[in-house]
Amino acid sequence: MKFGSRLCTLNVGGRRFSFPADLMKHLPLSRLSRLHGCGSESELLELCDDYDQDRNEFFFDRHSEAFSFIMLYIQHGKLRFVPHMCELSFYNEMLYWGLESSDLQPCCQRRLDDCLSDCFVHFFPEEEQQKPEDPHWLERMRRTFEEPTSSLVAQILTSVSMLFVVISIVMLCASTLPDWKAEETMDQHRIIEAVCIGWFTAECVVRFLVSRDKCEFIRRPLNIIDLLAIMPYYVSVTMTMLTGENSQLQRAGITLRVLRMLRVFWVIKLARHFLGLQTLGLTLRRCYREMVMLLIFICVAMAIFSALAQLLEHGLDLETRNQDYASIPAACWWVIISMTTVGYGDMYPVTVAGRVLGGVCVVSGIVLLALPITFIYHSFVQCYHELKVRSVRCSHSLSAELVN
Repeated sequence: MKFGSRLCTLNVGGRRFSFPADLMKHLPLSRLSRLHGCGSESELLELCDDYDQDRNEFFFDRHSEAFSFIMLYIQHGKLRFVPHMCELSFYNEMLYWGLESSDLQPCCQRRLDDCLSDCFVHFFPEEEQQKPEDPHWLERMRRTFEEPTSSLVAQILTSVSMLFVVISIVMLCASTLPDWKAEETMDQHRIIEAVCIGWFTAECVVRFLVSRDKCEFIRRPLNIIDLLAIMPYYVSVTMTMLTGENSQLQRAGITLRVLRMLRVFWVIKLARHFLGLQTLGLTLRRCYREMVMLLIFICVAMAIFSALAQLLEHGLDLETRNQDYASIPAACWWVIISMTTVGYGDMYPVTVAGRVLGGVCVVSGIVLLALPITFIYHSFVQCYHELKVRSVRCSHSLSAELVN
């Protein structure tokens, strides 16, 4: 189609923008410049929502205010976000018209990067779309082991894995009971433990073999936890074979006892199957800045209040020194217990000034601990909804599989 030098009108969301066709051809917006290469109206309608040939008007069902900011960028060379508009929504408008994030001002680029990292970096990253070279059976096996709600077989494997996790944790707790110290009971415990470890090992090996990216598989947090839960058993068995079951080193081996207690990491394997634990992990990952800020608040308050408490309770009155506050590190314990309003009562101030300081410490703890909670709460709700949507999507695919 030939536009010549006619005046072109862009109707974006009900707002009209008019300029010569030749100027539109040279605009740094790929969608508009491609209009000149269209040979038919059908090709035009692939780039715009509607076209009025009589008035030479193009209709776009897009955000009008966002496009006005894009036009300001064309005129002045500076592109910033629209106030009170979601950064991701504006970025979507930019991509529609043919702009990239590099066109934004540096301050807006940082805001966009933060939003993208918050919305698309998951604690449990989704697998990429199936590549053409992957066989169908390999993709199905990968989904079976990675997505517990993707199929009926995946749900069965998930139930079996959860059963082994529960059994292993129960046996770990029961092994510390005095009645379970008998030799026969310990032998039964070792057999059950070996069966559970065998299942976990086979599951981890199969998931590693069918994974698309082996390096990415090893870097994932849950897979690291799986290794931490499995490896202590093999290390313990190896040390037992080398030192002997009844040797003095075996009975007093602190290393072995620590390795056995590391089996408690098995309970974290439940995060692969429970939405609540997944939400907690994703929230902690996204809110690491708020968590660091909270720790800084607590450390600063501990340094101030512990020094004052040690001075008021032990340093000023030489006759009635409170030995519980003999040092600043000792006073730090009282500060953290007071700020969190736990109040064990194992140490407390006895002077009037110390009690006033204690009241200020408690009130300050309530305020400081409450400051980042709002951000963490909103992030938790957002993470829960995102993971809930993903779970519903997998459930729909399962329903379609059962119907077919």
